[in-house]
Amino acid sequence: MHITVRSARTGDIARLVELYREMESEQTVRKPVWALTDGLDEPFASSVSAALDTDDSMVWIGEIDGASLGFIWTTIEPMLDRARGSRIGRIRLIYTDPPARGVGVGHCMLEAALVELRARDIRYFDAPVGPGQRAAKNFFEAHGFAARSIIMHHEDDEV
Repeated sequence: MHITVRSARTGDIARLVELYREMESEQTVRKPVWALTDGLDEPFASSVSAALDTDDSMVWIGEIDGASLGFIWTTIEPMLDRARGSRIGRIRLIYTDPPARGVGVGHCMLEAALVELRARDIRYFDAPVGPGQRAAKNFFEAHGFAARSIIMHHEDDEV
């Protein structure tokens, strides 16, 4: 088994959309609002294409023996003015196909993303983890991340 991580290309959009659909399906079982607030806007192929074409946005694909089994999308965003020009790298989405979990694909993708972000002088990093996602929380904690914020949500039934 050989794990590689490479920058996504335009020719990868269809596979990225497939992986994203799997991710969205998994996430919306836990929190239906996820697709409306944290996921990609439709059409998905256009959202992926935009992520590939933006300077402060990077998408990588994780592969095992040449099969694309995961992706990570990061963005670089400005912090408040008081941060004196510092920017933050956000892990916007990270997903590994369930049968490929636990073998290092996610680790390799995150490490590749952090190397690239550090090369761009980023020293602050964020990664979203939803409630009840203990494995994701443990994954990021193993890479030095710690919780700094929790987003509370309420959906009104009375409209």
